[in-house]
Amino acid sequence: MLLKDITLATPQENILYDNVLLQLAEEGRQGETLRFWESGQFFVVLGRISKLEQDVHLPNVRRDAIPVLRRSSGGGTVLQGPGCLNYSLVLSKELHPQVVDLKKSYQWILGNIITALDRLGVKAAFRPLSDIALVDGERKISGNAQKRGRKFILHHGTLLYNFDLDEITEYLTMPRDIPEYRNGRRHSDFVANIPAPARSLKDVLTQAFQVSREAKKISNEEENILSRIKQEEGEDNGPRRT
Repeated sequence: MLLKDITLATPQENILYDNVLLQLAEEGRQGETLRFWESGQFFVVLGRISKLEQDVHLPNVRRDAIPVLRRSSGGGTVLQGPGCLNYSLVLSKELHPQVVDLKKSYQWILGNIITALDRLGVKAAFRPLSDIALVDGERKISGNAQKRGRKFILHHGTLLYNFDLDEITEYLTMPRDIPEYRNGRRHSDFVANIPAPARSLKDVLTQAFQVSREAKKISNEEENILSRIKQEEGEDNGPRRT
């Protein structure tokens, strides 16, 4: 598996780059990839079918000029920013039969991450369909979503480690569909940071998914595809399907 610890310049580029990696894998031009990235600015990402008016405090987002984007995968609306480490996995269905079925794929992938966190002394558990929560307090530390291709899947998620949790309440409403373990808790009572630094999180995930090589920058081929997609999507900061 190839490691790409690459954060691009803008929120839009970071969201779209995951799709570039999946596209190249589907076309047989690149294999499995583990990517890390972290945004230096706050922005909102809507899931593929999320509704802007229901999920976002629009007056606050507009007041603070917070970009709002839409990703191509499912899952709910999230707030991105400093202290939120993102990881992305492009995985082969042939090499990993566990990922062919959606529910089993979440169990397998998040199970590997939970085992990796345990090496850091962080006790966490899988909470269906796609969350990881600290065992102590049942507080969410990771949300995940997928886009599924014919031969590969894109699985991406968040790992909160030093995030300003109050900002979530500032910009996101209470979601309509909530997991049972949330028990109706507000964002600030439900979400937590992992008690470990980003470097340690990267190290244990790299080991968990058996990374064998690293690319330290975006390739020319990837950059060309990304530029084309950006032109198709447009350059404004409004919600868009990515």
